[in-house]
Amino acid sequence: MDGPTDVPEIGVSDVADQLGAGAVLLDVREDVEWQAGRARSAHHIPLGELGQRHLELDAGTPVLVICRSGSRSARAVKALRGAGYEAYNVAGGMQAWAEAGQTIEPESGFVA
Repeated sequence: MDGPTDVPEIGVSDVADQLGAGAVLLDVREDVEWQAGRARSAHHIPLGELGQRHLELDAGTPVLVICRSGSRSARAVKALRGAGYEAYNVAGGMQAWAEAGQTIEPESGFVA
């Protein structure tokens, strides 16, 4: 069981199964990072806008949150859980995503 400062995580290898089960992938990186390269099917809300835009997410749908390395997404998960969402941090972020050979769009994209 997670303690008060722990953030539940999901591994990159488990993301596809969770998306197939209806979860949404939320990328909280800045616009320039998003434009440089992103995971296919990710929804984009920069961390600084999450407070105003979290209602774009369905509160009944699990949210898998990703950033560059996992730090900003951990903060987003804490905030989303505080607002009643079932949210999980994608461990290692887009760096782990790229290292695992997962698809990045555009094809020529890179993880900024």
